[in-house]
Amino acid sequence: MTERSLADWLAYLEQLHPSAIDMGLDRVQLVSARLGLTRPAPLVVTVTGTNGKGSTCAFIASLLTSQGMQVGIYSSPHLLRYNERVQLNGCEASDQELCEAFAAVEAARGEVSLTYFEMGTLAAFWLFERAQLDATVLEVGLGGRLDAVNIVDADLAVITNIGLDHADWLGDTRESVAYEKAGIMRAGKPVLCGDLEAPVPLLQQAGSLKAPLLLRGRDFDLALEACAWHWRGVGPAGAPLELHGLPLLSLPMENAAIALQAYASLGLPWDAEVLSAALEQARVTGRLDRRQITWRGRKVSLLLDVGHNPHAASYLAQRLDQRPIAGRRLAVFGLLADKDLNGVLDALQAPVADWAVAPLPTSRTQSATQLSAALLERGAPVSEYASIEQALDAQCAKAEPDDEVLVFGSFYCVAAALGWLERQAEESGDGDAR
Repeated sequence: MTERSLADWLAYLEQLHPSAIDMGLDRVQLVSARLGLTRPAPLVVTVTGTNGKGSTCAFIASLLTSQGMQVGIYSSPHLLRYNERVQLNGCEASDQELCEAFAAVEAARGEVSLTYFEMGTLAAFWLFERAQLDATVLEVGLGGRLDAVNIVDADLAVITNIGLDHADWLGDTRESVAYEKAGIMRAGKPVLCGDLEAPVPLLQQAGSLKAPLLLRGRDFDLALEACAWHWRGVGPAGAPLELHGLPLLSLPMENAAIALQAYASLGLPWDAEVLSAALEQARVTGRLDRRQITWRGRKVSLLLDVGHNPHAASYLAQRLDQRPIAGRRLAVFGLLADKDLNGVLDALQAPVADWAVAPLPTSRTQSATQLSAALLERGAPVSEYASIEQALDAQCAKAEPDDEVLVFGSFYCVAAALGWLERQAEESGDGDAR
């Protein structure tokens, strides 16, 4: 039989299971056992939360790497390439590595039907074990309790925050979401939460498991200043730790604070300069991602962010407020149909002077007409376009030197923008267009 390419495998995975999401661990655990998988690495950190998972994972991995550790990261979704989901020592898994992993999982699953995400998770774990890493940082895809990643007993569980998203699967209250996310906790293993108002189910689960719980605002926190930030937390034995005068970061400092506490809880070497440098080196494409590009012979400033729910939109608005610009912010916006459109607009209507909306390249999209109608009801200036790429061209054409084009919403929106940016870079000879 002709060997499948990565594109062939991904197309196959999409039609392998009757539903895209099928919560539960039984199938994944069975196939994992057939594969002989034990642990992705000797040290495992799992990260869940409504927002901030990707940047928190990046910060933790960078801190661990600064100590000479071999580190893998598993995250989702991807923006341009599936390979983004599986990183080994800072490099994306190659097509060949992923194809070998999918073939191994396929051979082991037999009659067991697995979803796209479940196949991908097992493939990542298979690659991590074979790479003999020192540590893995695993982003939980949806919820926690019944997510495929949760077949691993982590040494440390991290919950970034609790907000409302994926209501069909996680419920429509913070308490129901907290119950699902608390499912990544393990008996006697430390867990930390970055939510300043941790819901009761999360506290109860930690208590019932006798899992040492560290809370932001009580056990660790950060203080922001105009040109620096400061961190306080505790070591594994409860001794106080502090870092002062840390440089401001492009990614959320709140998530860097969570990552520092995660690192501190592991009892690893504590060198302020090394840790500060590691935080500065962390990058996540599409999250508070600023770019300078050349568009038709002139410079244009862009900011890309995958904020697609009210919690993320509020945080984005806060960061925009902290970084005022001389000109206007011109938005390029697309959103999935199952997201809280009004909640997102409530947060970001004020800082945006002009809107360009477009459908996303998926059947799950909100139409440009729906987005436009919601903005017109609010009296916001808005134009409709047939694609994110066309919307980007239009806003770049409007942009003056002091303006900023804000591209935000769904991962699909930012992914389309990244593809557009790659083409602009090729045409202008700007390389990475950063």
